[in-house]
Amino acid sequence: MALTSNAGYVLLIYLSLILVSTARPIYPLPSKTSNGSRQPLQTSRPYNIAHRGSNGEIPEETAAAYMRAIEEGTDFIETDILSSKDGVLICFHDVTLDDTTDIAEHKEFTNRKRSYDVQGVNTTGFFTVDFTLKELKTLRVKQRYAFRDQQYNGKFSIITFEEFISIALDAPRVVGIYPEMKNPVFINQHVKWPGGKRFEDKFVETLKKYGYKGSYMSKDWLKQPVFIQSFAPTSLVYASDLIDSPKIFLIDDVTIPTQDTNQSYWEITSDAYLDYIKDYVVGIGPWKDTVVPVVNNYLQTPTDLVARAHSHNLQVHPYTYRNEEMFLHFNFHQDPYEEYDYWINKIGVDGLFTDFTGSLHNFLEWTSPLSKNNIGDDSATKLLNKIASLVASYKN
Repeated sequence: MALTSNAGYVLLIYLSLILVSTARPIYPLPSKTSNGSRQPLQTSRPYNIAHRGSNGEIPEETAAAYMRAIEEGTDFIETDILSSKDGVLICFHDVTLDDTTDIAEHKEFTNRKRSYDVQGVNTTGFFTVDFTLKELKTLRVKQRYAFRDQQYNGKFSIITFEEFISIALDAPRVVGIYPEMKNPVFINQHVKWPGGKRFEDKFVETLKKYGYKGSYMSKDWLKQPVFIQSFAPTSLVYASDLIDSPKIFLIDDVTIPTQDTNQSYWEITSDAYLDYIKDYVVGIGPWKDTVVPVVNNYLQTPTDLVARAHSHNLQVHPYTYRNEEMFLHFNFHQDPYEEYDYWINKIGVDGLFTDFTGSLHNFLEWTSPLSKNNIGDDSATKLLNKIASLVASYKN
């Protein structure tokens, strides 16, 4: 089923918020019909990347969070891909289920708690790799942070990678996907697929199954935009031999080495390494506090990482931007719009991972609005005109 109007999509979001499905999902499988009338992806300003969906409002990695982000104007919906015990790729951030599901309420799974080594850290909990998809579907997702809206806790289930893709393909305009090959070393240790296939193989097979292909800005890519991301450089290099879709190398805090090659932050951000990795990726996704260091919650002098990345023709998509007071550095006076302005207009990044895609969309519309021909609706333009008329009345 393909949705053909914004009104229909809003209705779908509403239904997803009030219904809990325990069997067939209310969102459709990916449409096989071409929808050539959809508004294209904007490429004239930094990308608005909905980090785990609009998870500042709705529990992360759920269908409702992704559909809400699309309604709010995101360019890409971002997800983390893990695997179930039976080899089905799912959308979930943590390798354990403890923090964002109701697993503790399921007494039938009490004996599933395990301890595994995860990137050199002994971790105890309920791991996705110890549950079949059918079992995972019995769980319900909850909001990660206690200070965020809790009303949707228990309403939504874990979704599969294919269900995630369906949300993008059936959106009323072209929406890109931004999936991460999450913890590939751990997944390959605990999940085995027939024929000796790896996690990366299954990941790429899923993308190809639904028509994702093409180098960055190619005709095929613009039709179905995708960025493949990972903290594991060997996974990106391996995937580059399987698919030509653009890839982003994620970069963690300066204290954390790469999970597969054990390289330091300083090694992977050196000019020599950027020159090497550019043959496999189109950009980097660094944690924002490594781009501009922070001391006592105040920004320090920016590093030259963005400038050096750009000199190697690499895009820079930092993470993660959040509206709440505890996440905003003092320099921004508790104003997320000041933070967006700083990173876009002073640091010069090419995309931003945000928990509040609606806020970023509003900022981009106010500061660099697209023409009416390039957006799915003109609601933001109408709002700007209304603001302008109010300002004009005071001037008069």
